[in-house]
Amino acid sequence: MMYDFWFLMGIGTVVALLLFALTWLLSLKLNNFSFVDVTWSYALAVMAPIYAWLGGGFTERKIIAVTMGVLWSVRLGTYLFIRVKGHHPHEDVRYAVLREKWKDGLAKNFFFFFQAQALLIVLLAVPVLLACLNPAPELNLIEMTGAIVWLIGLSGEALSDAQMKRFKADPASKGKVCQVGLWRYSRHPNYFFESVLWWGFWLFACGSPWGWVTVYAPALILYFLLRVTGIPLTEECAVKSKGDAYREYQRTTSAFVPWPPKS
Repeated sequence: MMYDFWFLMGIGTVVALLLFALTWLLSLKLNNFSFVDVTWSYALAVMAPIYAWLGGGFTERKIIAVTMGVLWSVRLGTYLFIRVKGHHPHEDVRYAVLREKWKDGLAKNFFFFFQAQALLIVLLAVPVLLACLNPAPELNLIEMTGAIVWLIGLSGEALSDAQMKRFKADPASKGKVCQVGLWRYSRHPNYFFESVLWWGFWLFACGSPWGWVTVYAPALILYFLLRVTGIPLTEECAVKSKGDAYREYQRTTSAFVPWPPKS
């Protein structure tokens, strides 16, 4: 199994590096580095079927693992593609900041940044890879629990995004803070359920040998959401654009875990 693991890891790494190199070329041509987010999301939909095709695991387990990976990937990737394409040629604020920081050697710095993103998604895809290598002829309880947790996360995130999309589409909502549906109980329900989804991936992987080691995957996602590119940047932009209305929302509403609002 270890030989198969490293063989497939090598294939996944090559595929990811190529995908992100092509995205880098496209981003240079379009002068918009935001498209890396789309590739980052879609990459698992390319890698997971390869792992299932070449992996020698139990067929039903491979089907479930690939379905989990592809559905997450396609849903998020399509959502981000529509958003990035709709904002083009305007670039996400994160990449505008990096563009200014890296103006000397811009192309080279973004190339290595894109390749780092490729390696990150390779690491995050390991739970799916391990499941595709597991030959045990039946699913166990922890795998079924993981799939249920994953489904709760995917459904919650999709519902959060849909509620925000409807809110923004209403002209009467302009300049207001979204506090409808799940957004009444959490300032970032989409991020919360994204985290839940990744804990589901991990639980599913725990049904396979060495699966527990991939606890780093949901932990990394949680760290990025809470400390790096998720909540901190979103909150900073929201306070700038909505001022006191958003500060009141911060006072009354949980930042992450859905919870009844304060009076």
